[in-house]
Amino acid sequence: MQLLIVEDNEKLRPALKSGLKATSEVQVVYDTATGEEALEFCLRQPPDVILMDVQLAGVMNGIETAVAIRREFPRLPVVFYSIQDDDAYYRAFRRAGILSHYAYVRKSNYLLPQMILPLLRDAVSGRSFIDPDIETRVQEVRHKDEQDPMALLEPNEQEVARMLAQGLSNQQIAARMGFRDKRTISRINGQIYTAWGLNETTTDEKVARTRAAVIVGHGRLIAWDDNGVPRILDERNEWVEWDNSI
Repeated sequence: MQLLIVEDNEKLRPALKSGLKATSEVQVVYDTATGEEALEFCLRQPPDVILMDVQLAGVMNGIETAVAIRREFPRLPVVFYSIQDDDAYYRAFRRAGILSHYAYVRKSNYLLPQMILPLLRDAVSGRSFIDPDIETRVQEVRHKDEQDPMALLEPNEQEVARMLAQGLSNQQIAARMGFRDKRTISRINGQIYTAWGLNETTTDEKVARTRAAVIVGHGRLIAWDDNGVPRILDERNEWVEWDNSI
């Protein structure tokens, strides 16, 4: 397997490189501390699989790097590891839409070469794996976000969402926020729709805008199916039809 290692710890990175090379199963074709360099390398010479820390030295974290790489190389296998336990990382992972060819494990549990190799093999074969501890935290963050959809938005997006729910036009919102170009608000609206999954079920901006206003008004994440039926998560974490009269 041709492997790219992305790790910002200058002591750990060479140790990983030598340990994996010693298995004779892996050829480390490149190693770097930043996601930006990893992306540049993949554009020149995509590896078979990537081993990547979630927290990196550059602007992009590991999850953002994987998303950027997969825009160019869909389903390129990635094994993530992290010692971080911040909601933001789990939220970024959940929102990334990486649904195959990956593993996500805790650095402290899985970082010996003999434990990494099976993860690399599985990712290359299309099998995915999440450390049970991480899966629990991902679901905790998901539940938290679905109880408070504003948690999925950046501060300026939250401000726009509230004014959108008040019925203000893009031009009026732009004026209140001090933007000269109302197209800025259109772009922010698009980010809100993406965060709340509203651009997955409709291409009509007016419908998405209305549904965003409903979510703000009720303070909970709502998903509409292809027939326009609104659904919410119940206590068992399953999407059920929403009865707003209750």
